[in-house]
Amino acid sequence: MTSLSFRPSVLRAKQRLAEGREQLMLQHQSGSPGIQVCACLTDLLDAVVLDIYNSALDDLAPAADNPLRTDVTLVAHGGYGRRDVAPFSDVDLMILYNRRSSRAVTELARRMMHDLYDVGLALGQSVRSIDEACKLALKDATIYTSLVESRCLAGSDELFNKFTRKFLRQSKRYWRSIVGAIQRARQKERTEFGETVYLLEPNVKRTRGGLRDIQLLRWVGMARYGQADPEALRLMGVLPKEDQMSLRHALEFILRVRNELHFHYGKSHDVLDRAEQVRLAATFGYQGTESLLPVEQFMREYFRHTSHVRQITARFLEDARPWSRLNEFLAPLFSHRIEDDFRVGPHRIAATRTGLAKIRGDLAQILRLADLSNIYDKRIAPSTWKAVYEAAPRLPNEVSAEAAERFLSLLSQRLVLGELLHNLHELGVLEKILPDFAHARCLLQFNEYHKYTVDEHCIRAVECTTEFANHSGHLGAVYRNIKQKRTLHLALLIHDLGKGYVEDHSEVGARIAIETGYRLRLPDREIETLRFLVHKHLVMSHLAFRRDTSDDQVILRFAVEVGSPDVLSMLFVLTCADLAAVGPGVLNDWKVEVLTDLYQRTMQHLTGDSPTSATERRRSEVRQLAATGGSSADWLNRMIDALPSSYLHSAASERIADDLRKLVDLKAGEIRTWCSYLPETQTVEYTVATYEGIAPGVFHKLTGGLSSQGLQILSADINTLHEGLILDRFVVLDPDYAGEPPPDRLEDVCESLRRALTDNQPPAFRRIWGKTVLTDQPAIPRLPTRVRIDNHTSDQYTILDIFAADQMGLLYLITKTLFELGLSVSLAKIGTYLDQIVDVFYVTDRNGGKIKDEAQLHQICQTLLDQIENHQVSNVEVG
Repeated sequence: MTSLSFRPSVLRAKQRLAEGREQLMLQHQSGSPGIQVCACLTDLLDAVVLDIYNSALDDLAPAADNPLRTDVTLVAHGGYGRRDVAPFSDVDLMILYNRRSSRAVTELARRMMHDLYDVGLALGQSVRSIDEACKLALKDATIYTSLVESRCLAGSDELFNKFTRKFLRQSKRYWRSIVGAIQRARQKERTEFGETVYLLEPNVKRTRGGLRDIQLLRWVGMARYGQADPEALRLMGVLPKEDQMSLRHALEFILRVRNELHFHYGKSHDVLDRAEQVRLAATFGYQGTESLLPVEQFMREYFRHTSHVRQITARFLEDARPWSRLNEFLAPLFSHRIEDDFRVGPHRIAATRTGLAKIRGDLAQILRLADLSNIYDKRIAPSTWKAVYEAAPRLPNEVSAEAAERFLSLLSQRLVLGELLHNLHELGVLEKILPDFAHARCLLQFNEYHKYTVDEHCIRAVECTTEFANHSGHLGAVYRNIKQKRTLHLALLIHDLGKGYVEDHSEVGARIAIETGYRLRLPDREIETLRFLVHKHLVMSHLAFRRDTSDDQVILRFAVEVGSPDVLSMLFVLTCADLAAVGPGVLNDWKVEVLTDLYQRTMQHLTGDSPTSATERRRSEVRQLAATGGSSADWLNRMIDALPSSYLHSAASERIADDLRKLVDLKAGEIRTWCSYLPETQTVEYTVATYEGIAPGVFHKLTGGLSSQGLQILSADINTLHEGLILDRFVVLDPDYAGEPPPDRLEDVCESLRRALTDNQPPAFRRIWGKTVLTDQPAIPRLPTRVRIDNHTSDQYTILDIFAADQMGLLYLITKTLFELGLSVSLAKIGTYLDQIVDVFYVTDRNGGKIKDEAQLHQICQTLLDQIENHQVSNVEVG
């Protein structure tokens, strides 16, 4: 029996495709433009498809007058029809037929589908009459946009021409509804794949500013003007020449990147992840500079292209948008003028003819417009933004007193501040006010935790801050009570502009803050506050998540450094906004709670409440809450008298008293575990109590017990209390459950903790589906592993700061290594930022002293570095 896969035409086409792809890969590697490689690939696919098509016709319709030869057209559409198909993209074909040939065409379609599949092509095939194709295009935006790119491959030219004429007539008649449907479909795709062009791991096809936005312009161009090609749209006068050229350069760059991704993987692959960014930067010959890595140069060029695409497409869509004569007639009745320069309507503010003339030459007038938009909470009309875009390149680089005043007024209001800053930046206006934004534009910092480029992150930080006004908790109250919000907003806007230089970005940022203050004519005292906020924008986060903030001396030193309640409030809000702008979910409720606790305790110092009195009040509260009668009273009093201040401030008084009551009759060798779900942070706190001597290396064994259950440890509070009582608390996220885990899950984890201290078996770490840190995933570039020693912050402990790529079981490895080095961990701060961890350990030697010997400190660092770098995760696969 003969298999279809052995048909001579299939074998011939399969070989031709393989050889052709190999030649095209060599052509691509030699530096051929992306557009040229895609065109050659389209020619190759045409040859393969036509060979299969003609072979099918020879077998199914040998006669010249057979309906399959006279009443059928083979149509390429989508990317294949557009001739920018990537090496392993789908091949979209439509068999267009006359209804009288419906039976015969079914067999042809079946034959084509089987043969092309056997050749190795990813096929998207449909069989439609002219009426069916046009009706479906009206109902489904995806079908319409694909058919916009139709190209006749073979068959009846007359049939194809009838189809295109009807398709164009239909587009012209229903263009309003078609354009709306196309934009809604694209918006849905953007929401899924990335609404901003500045995502650090973009999908080159679907993320905003990528290939899909270039195609969007083509599709809307066809619906609105009857032309899809940007060159034709330019000749019609609806697309400026400079925009058409920018689109062509962007298309060339992105297609070359996409071709490289496909050729490298040998399949369709459109995500430009961090590993690929590094590889492509080297492949394309980026050299880097003293301050910028090659990958940062490459991604800056990528973001510049996608940013241009996004802006050009947005302007084109706005010009093509349906307008209403009725709205134009009624607008004056429901609007009012401001000094004959601007008209404020129900939804938008627009420049009048007089206002447009002022905008075209005056930065202060542009900022006046933005300020009014913010005050009235109205968006600026697209036609007015277009005038700003045209004026931006000719604006002076100096900031007049009026322009500075307008900008500071804009920063004082929050309503649509984020959106306005985004627009001013995109149009090139913001860098006229803050020149360092030109350096930060599209700047990726590859060795940081952020999900966005530097400029996008800074503006998003301002946007996040303004959203805090609606926050019902303490954070929202603090933000609302800040009187001079312009200082806070300005600090956030410039806080990371020092990145991309050799020097530490906080030091550079401090100088930028001073220069900005003078440029905007701020009072000296406000300049100093701005400088402090920018220079110290990481201090509060580092203290909260890397240091023992229950240590009164740490709080006191921080309070002295901050100096005033107003500055502390601004630094608190700035820190939260900075974290929120790193990426979705980075600022969670737990982090807000930790930062709030640090803020409140520091505020006590700044308002005159001494640390000693606060600790004694807490001790008295615990004593009253824990009070019991009988023999247990003596034990509780001895224990409470000996409680260190760090433990007293580690939790609410009620929690500490409750914990101590549970431990009154705990015996040596006994282990007790309990847990509580914290709904405000959606975390679970597990507590383990036992006495010293239960097992060597209690802490690392407990971390192993938690990690083996797939839990993410957010923090660890380790306490060795009076009489050798160990009380360790862990706050964890349970990725298996969206809300509170069920009772059996909580008990399983508690049992795992008990077994960790009684069994001598090392933990087995299960696989977590979708987590990119597993060792069977492709290696990605990561922050270099670093271990830092801090022997200055604490009088009692040596502090180890460990920075590394996240891996399952890494915390267990680190804590086990510390135990084997003869170190005792008194406090741990666990932090995970996207795919990097920052873990902090307060350690002593076995005698309870700080480690001061330089040789021992060096050995600790080197051992930890070696262990982490050589770490290979053992994964037990689960279904």
